[in-house]
Amino acid sequence: MTSRRVVATGTFDILHPGHLYYLSESRKLGDELFVIVARDANVKHKPHPIVPEEQRRAMIAALKPVDHAILGDQTDMFRPIEEIRPDIITIGFNQYFDEEHLKSQLAARGLRAEVVRIGRYADGDLASSRRIVQRIIDARGGGDQRG
Repeated sequence: MTSRRVVATGTFDILHPGHLYYLSESRKLGDELFVIVARDANVKHKPHPIVPEEQRRAMIAALKPVDHAILGDQTDMFRPIEEIRPDIITIGFNQYFDEEHLKSQLAARGLRAEVVRIGRYADGDLASSRRIVQRIIDARGGGDQRG
């Protein structure tokens, strides 16, 4: 009997409850959860990550729902998917992927994974790296305030 493989992807810059919800819900869909962490150089759709890619990967690998955490490919986002051959690929509620376009890109490469969008974390005020950074700036100001 083969296990059902699930792939989740993301930048995971500053870990927060929304990330844990996304990964926990993704893990429930299969037997094995692979997480592909975006490479620093590939993050172009939002501000550059604060936390370096290897540290982000290590943090994701340490989370209970995660079985495998790897860095994405620098030039071809589908290369790790081809290696893992998942049954399901999950995307977060705010990830910019168009599900139908993603499905057609996968099919063009002979990948038949189901694409599932995971919903929003319900208690989400601080379930956004951007909001966490903004809250820190608002609370502490722009200067160096140690304490």
